[in-house]
Amino acid sequence: MRNLEGKVAVVTGAGHDIGRETALALANKGCRLAICDLNEAALEGVRQRLEASGATVTAHQVDVSDKAQMAAFASDVIEAHGEVHILVNHAGVTVYASFEEHSIEDLERIIGVNLWGVIYGCKFFLPHLKAAGEGHIVNLSSVFGIIAPPLQTSYVASKFAVRGFSESLRAELADDKVGVTSVHPGPIKTDVIRNARLVTDTHRELRKSTQRLFDRLGTTPDVVAARIVKAIEYNSPRVLITRDARVADALKRLMPATTDGIVARVFKRVTPE
Repeated sequence: MRNLEGKVAVVTGAGHDIGRETALALANKGCRLAICDLNEAALEGVRQRLEASGATVTAHQVDVSDKAQMAAFASDVIEAHGEVHILVNHAGVTVYASFEEHSIEDLERIIGVNLWGVIYGCKFFLPHLKAAGEGHIVNLSSVFGIIAPPLQTSYVASKFAVRGFSESLRAELADDKVGVTSVHPGPIKTDVIRNARLVTDTHRELRKSTQRLFDRLGTTPDVVAARIVKAIEYNSPRVLITRDARVADALKRLMPATTDGIVARVFKRVTPE
C-alpha cells in the first residue's frame, strides 16, 4: 500500500506511547483516523492533537478484550468513515510476577487484551479491509514474542501467540490484497513497564531497574511508529525494532536452546537480590 493518502486507519491503544505516535504518523501521511483506548482522558488528548494537525479523526472508548465492544467498534468506524484500509492492533498490558504468583484474573486480563484484542480486531475488521480492495493489518508482538524471560509468562504467551497468529493469517490472506505485519520492538521508552501491576512487592525493585534500563537503552515510540508506517507501505511480513530485538532473533535462530539459558541469566543479573 504505497499511497496512504485518504486511507482510513484504525489504531487500538492509541492513547499512549507507540499507539499515539503511530496514529500521528499515519495522519502525517494523509490517513483518516479511528482511534480507540480504554483511557478516555488520554484518548481525548490524542484526538485533539490529531484534529489540530488537520486530520479527520473519530475517537472511541473501547476495551479491546471485550468481544461485544470490539464488534460495536468496527460497526461504529464503518458508520463514521464508510471504509477501513489499515488496522493497527497496539493495545497491550503486562504484570510483573512469577507464574505461581499470577492469579487467574491476571492471566485472563493479559491474554484478553494482548491476544484476544488482536483476534477480535482482525475478525471484525477483516471483512471491511477486504471490501476496500486493499488493506493492511499490523499486530504488535514484542521481542518477548521471540525470547522468553522469567516473570513474564502471561505476556510472553500472548506475544508468541500474536506472532504465530500473524504469520498464519498473512499466509491465508496472501491472495486477498490484505497484508499482515507482526512488529517486535525491543526496549522502547514507554510506560508499559512503569505501569505494569505488581502482584507482590517482591519485584518492585526489578521493575524499577528494568524501567531504568529501557529509559537508558531504549528507542522512542516515534521511531517504532515510523517503522510501522514503512511496513504498511512495503507490506513487510515482520519488523524487528532495536538492535536488541535483532540480536535476540539471530541468537534464537542460531542457538535456540542455548539462548533460553542466556536470557534467563541476563534477567537474573538485573534482579536485585
